[in-house]
Amino acid sequence: MKKIYLYGNWKMNMTKAETEGFFKGYAAAVEPFASDLGTGLEVAVFPAFTSIWEAGYRSKDMKNKPIIGAQNCYYEPKGAFTGEVSIPMLKEQGVTHVILGHSERRHIFGESDELVGKKVKACLDAGLTPVLCYGETLEEREGNRTFEVMERQLRAAMKGLTPEEMGKVIYAYEPVWAIGTGKTATPAQAQEVCGWSKKLIAEVAGKDVAPVVLYGGSVKGSNAKELLSMESIDGALVGGASLKPESFLEIYGAYKN
Repeated sequence: MKKIYLYGNWKMNMTKAETEGFFKGYAAAVEPFASDLGTGLEVAVFPAFTSIWEAGYRSKDMKNKPIIGAQNCYYEPKGAFTGEVSIPMLKEQGVTHVILGHSERRHIFGESDELVGKKVKACLDAGLTPVLCYGETLEEREGNRTFEVMERQLRAAMKGLTPEEMGKVIYAYEPVWAIGTGKTATPAQAQEVCGWSKKLIAEVAGKDVAPVVLYGGSVKGSNAKELLSMESIDGALVGGASLKPESFLEIYGAYKN
């Protein structure tokens, strides 16, 4: 079986108290899969900024603790950028991974391809792993612009990176029309785009680069096996199902069993 990357994006959910509750249940939920951690399974959670410290504190002595990531960052190390959080601030909290370019950042907050690219480069320069999100809206898919949109997003994010740096990025295909809607791309649709993504990345970075590509969009235990069994899908970026450790780990359990 291939290695599965199970990443949980908590979005604007989970207070400090709720984060504590999550980790009280996490140890038991992950225990059945403990032998897979490292080689067959990589787990990460991405709390809101205000819960990152709590997540690190509650998991620090755990035998099978997850990676702790952040949902966003700014590319400048410090300065007059009210409301932003810098990479040094995140590293101080033990963060190693950062979600960038999520559709909600692009479409609600107006983040451009250029801005996302600057954040990707800044994270790599600081030794952090960017989790680069990209994907099309329903209008773009119905207009047969899916691959045009994603090629633009991917090329902009990889611009100026070395092949080695491109290989360190975790790529996450998230069709905008399947995020938080209950709709999910069919396994065939997800496989088509993730396979296409790997070919494009290899074309830009070189054939020696083997990118990790996740699928995100209403992933849960009931559809996980079909999605994660697709050849070009290396894991899942999970939203709502990641807020409870049982439903989160159920996704890997469904794939394995």
